[in-house]
Amino acid sequence: MSQFPITQAQWRSVAALPAINRELNPDPANFNGDNRPVELVSWNDAVEFCDRLSQSTGKIYRLPSEAEWEYACRASSSQTSGTPGRGEGRSAGTTTPFHFGATLSTEIANYNGNNTYGGGEKGEYRQQTTEVGYFGVVNAFGLSDMHGNVWEWCLDHLHPNYETAPTDGSAWVTDGDSRYRLVRGGSWDNLPGNCRSAFRYWITPTTQFNNFGFRVVSVPP
Repeated sequence: MSQFPITQAQWRSVAALPAINRELNPDPANFNGDNRPVELVSWNDAVEFCDRLSQSTGKIYRLPSEAEWEYACRASSSQTSGTPGRGEGRSAGTTTPFHFGATLSTEIANYNGNNTYGGGEKGEYRQQTTEVGYFGVVNAFGLSDMHGNVWEWCLDHLHPNYETAPTDGSAWVTDGDSRYRLVRGGSWDNLPGNCRSAFRYWITPTTQFNNFGFRVVSVPP
C-alpha cells in the first residue's frame, strides 16, 4: 500500500498517460500543492488512475479493499474476530479507535478540531488539506495520514456489515449494493469520530468532493 494518499504531482504524472477507459482532469484539486493529496476525484477516476499506472509499469495497481484498508490502518500482524454492525468495520491489529490510541489530536492529524472525541481536546481547524506526511507520524506499518486529511476510496460495493464478507481480505463486490462504494479514514472537515479506524462511509462512485482522495496497493503478479 502506498505510504501516503496519492499526491497531486503523482496524479498529474499518471493523468498524462494514455487513457484506458476515461479521460482524467490533470489538475482537479481544490487545494493546490504538489505534495498535497489529490482530491475532487471520483471512484471511477481513481480506478482509471490505477489502470493507467498498471499499463505503464507492467505491475498491478488497484484501490485497496475495505478490509485491506482497515487492516493497514490498524497496523498489526494479529487479527481479532468480530461482526460489527452498520457503520463499523472489522477489527484487526490495534483495537483502539485510532492507531494512535483512544483519542485524536490536531497535532497529529488533519480534521475538524472544533470537535473532540474520547476525552480529547479541541484544536486547530485548518479548513483545507495538508501536505502528505505533514505531521511526521506513521503507524506500525509505516503508513501516514490514515486518519483525516482526505477520505480514501475502497474497491468494495456497499454491504451493511461484515457477516458474510470474504475471509481473505479481497474486495467484496458480490451481493451488495453496486450503486455505492466505500470510503475510509475521514477528512480535513470531518468530526474526529468519523476518522476512526472502524468508521465506514458510502457514496456513489461518480462523486467528486474536495475531501475525497485515495491511495493504491500494488499486487504481486
